[in-house]
Amino acid sequence: MSPSELLAQIPTPPPELLFGLDLHTVELLGGGLLVVVAASAALALRARARRRAEPPPPAPGLPAPSPVRPEIVPSEDEARAREEALAARARAEALARERHELQEKARAEAETAQRGRLEAEARALKEREEEAKREEYRARKAAEAEARERRSREEAEARRLREDQEVRSREAAEAERLRAEAEARARTEAEAGRTLAAGLERTRGEGFMARLNGLFSRGAAVDDGVLAQLEEILFSADIGVRTASGLVDTARDRLKRRELGDVGRVKGLIRSEVERMVTLPRSTSLQGGGPPHVTMVVGVNGAGKTTTIGKLAARLTKQGKKVVIAAGDTFRAAASEQLDIWAERAHATLVRGPDGSDPGAVVFDAVKRAIAEGADAVLVDTAGRLHTKTPLMEELKKVKRVLGKALPGAPHEVLLVLDATVGQNAIAQAKQFQEAVGVTGIALAKLDGTAKGGVVIGISDELKIPVTWVGVGEKVADLRPFDPHEFVEALFEAA
Repeated sequence: MSPSELLAQIPTPPPELLFGLDLHTVELLGGGLLVVVAASAALALRARARRRAEPPPPAPGLPAPSPVRPEIVPSEDEARAREEALAARARAEALARERHELQEKARAEAETAQRGRLEAEARALKEREEEAKREEYRARKAAEAEARERRSREEAEARRLREDQEVRSREAAEAERLRAEAEARARTEAEAGRTLAAGLERTRGEGFMARLNGLFSRGAAVDDGVLAQLEEILFSADIGVRTASGLVDTARDRLKRRELGDVGRVKGLIRSEVERMVTLPRSTSLQGGGPPHVTMVVGVNGAGKTTTIGKLAARLTKQGKKVVIAAGDTFRAAASEQLDIWAERAHATLVRGPDGSDPGAVVFDAVKRAIAEGADAVLVDTAGRLHTKTPLMEELKKVKRVLGKALPGAPHEVLLVLDATVGQNAIAQAKQFQEAVGVTGIALAKLDGTAKGGVVIGISDELKIPVTWVGVGEKVADLRPFDPHEFVEALFEAA
């Protein structure tokens, strides 16, 4: 067998397998190939030597000699070379098998790793699918919650709009009524205001003065019976128990000293004592502070507070003064509407805030605006009743503190508006406001509509707070400065 044939029988690994072997395997394969090549070269040399030893071919025309096939015994070198070739072939085959096993193992490991990666990717994909489902569930729940909340907001907004529409309707009706009243008052403003005597007409004709005048007209001598009747009349009046007791005690003391000869002198005594009680030291109202002069107006709802502010503003603007009105009663929508009408009529500036807003902020802005615009006076409306849990008097104290921060020394005047028709209840109200905010003056409204005008006496005597204004009619001119002597003259005028 030629070397080339021997080499052809050695299996040659494919390149892709050979390149996948490690360095040791490649070295073994190389050594085997060298052995095979050496054996093949030795066999080729032996074959060439045999050809040279063979006899030459016979001459032409002569019969060819019979071929002699000598038995060739391989030499030790040839046998050794053959054995080495066979051993090399066996080693090559073993190496090929080992290489194949390594390749199979590598392929199995690659398949195992690939399967692991595929399983990991499958698990990751499953987890992402489950997370996507959870996210979809959360998104659906969030969308449902948002839809419920949106429906709730829409329903609440619809209710609020309905309520606002109802409030606006009521406020429009109230504003229309106030405009009608304002127009009616405007038509009569050209007329002169009523006198204090006209305002006290019912008190003289129906109240305690009517009974006193009846007692004084008898002309009888004064005795214990007359004093008993005087005590009964005074205690049933609206001047208050303390004031009535003081008047009766004074009359009894004078009687003991024989200074009261007849009921005429009793009437003169009562008249002089009443004038003494209502004549109190008083500062000038609506001026003297600032500028601007800040008047804080307080009182319960329905006492005539807003109307009094409007009339005071009209009086000031007629005097050529610049007036700012602060709508501090933000808890009652009608109060701002009514002040708006009065401010327009009086040519005053109104500062207001949204309904329900902080009264302190409104009055602070009003004072600052009055200072900036050079106003002469600021009239501050305040709440007479709250819709919150905060006590009214605490709210008024807060407003008073805010006024002091806006303008040091403010308010320069605290004017309490009382309804004369409530009688002795007005005295109780005055005590409460006096303790809370320190009232400096009283405006007694609706004096013309009641027989309880004697409340002026009780307020002045018990609280020592001067009455500075009295309302005796609907016109602007019917809000009159209070004159103690004029009051006494009107009260004791002959029936």
